[in-house]
Amino acid sequence: MTKIALIGAGKMGLSHLSILGAHPNVEIVGVCDTTKMVVDVLERYSGYKCFSDYLKMVEITKPDAVFVAVPTKHHFIMVKELLLRGIHVFAEKPFCLNPMESNELTILAKKTGLVNQVGYHNKFVGTFREVKSLIENNSIGEITHFLGEAYGPVVIKKKSENWRSDPSEGGGCLMDYASHVIDLINDLISPINSCKGSILKSIYSKNVDDSVYALVGTELGVSGVISVNWSDETYRKMSTSITIIGTEGKIESDANELKVYYKGDKFPKGYSKGWNVKYVTDLTEEVDFYLRGEEYSAQIDYFIKSVAGETKNNINSFESAWKTDKSISLIKNQSSL
Repeated sequence: MTKIALIGAGKMGLSHLSILGAHPNVEIVGVCDTTKMVVDVLERYSGYKCFSDYLKMVEITKPDAVFVAVPTKHHFIMVKELLLRGIHVFAEKPFCLNPMESNELTILAKKTGLVNQVGYHNKFVGTFREVKSLIENNSIGEITHFLGEAYGPVVIKKKSENWRSDPSEGGGCLMDYASHVIDLINDLISPINSCKGSILKSIYSKNVDDSVYALVGTELGVSGVISVNWSDETYRKMSTSITIIGTEGKIESDANELKVYYKGDKFPKGYSKGWNVKYVTDLTEEVDFYLRGEEYSAQIDYFIKSVAGETKNNINSFESAWKTDKSISLIKNQSSL
């Protein structure tokens, strides 16, 4: 049984807590949040030991691993302290406010040998996992271009200030929304290491960007476009998609549907010449507990198995999140607005 503690009982923290609470190999030993009302309610109705000081929590409960689900500005100090205490860490995304911090944590995690993971859940979505397999097997030939997109109704009117509207907290479309797309591209194709130009545009927000448009390049020399807007109310919820063009075909995928086109007579088993369509229901492994999507349970199960030594710790590592932070920084620094 793996002893787990949670820091941050907000939206994502409570989501993780629900999944962890249903996991057969997890014992939740502590929950920490600075909001007294949240702590009082959890303590009264959940039965979990609750704290307002995360260091006191880890000293008393001695967890094997900790989930960090607080605003990004707190990640560096908290994660560093946990690693120095020999505790495995799952941190929510984006990893850190700048790549210098995430690089330091990456080096420390390697030095300590502790399991480390960042919550970029798209790598556990069945359609995107199939895209990765197709790319790794060179099934559409040489990749010539890509388009990474994400749209959703996060900020659709001027409203009161919160962490999403504060760049020092890790707010803004680039950090909070586009990071998912950037991380996915880095994993499927290769890390973004150049940006020819970008536009970070505010629509309703005063201090942060609500949309991101960028022309980028990867370590393998592939060009691409990123188009992300979290102020698009034509979407009911966040929709992330990727289009990859190759010399022998084309891939179009979101979290629900995968479409692949093959030009010639060479294609993987289960595919044919022309257009092929597969659905996430056909590509997703069953999970023990469903909340919001199988990918959320799958990423947590992977982390727990990594802590237990049952699987390798090579998906969504601190190192890959550091590369994503570097790509985010490049796009931000090239912004014309």
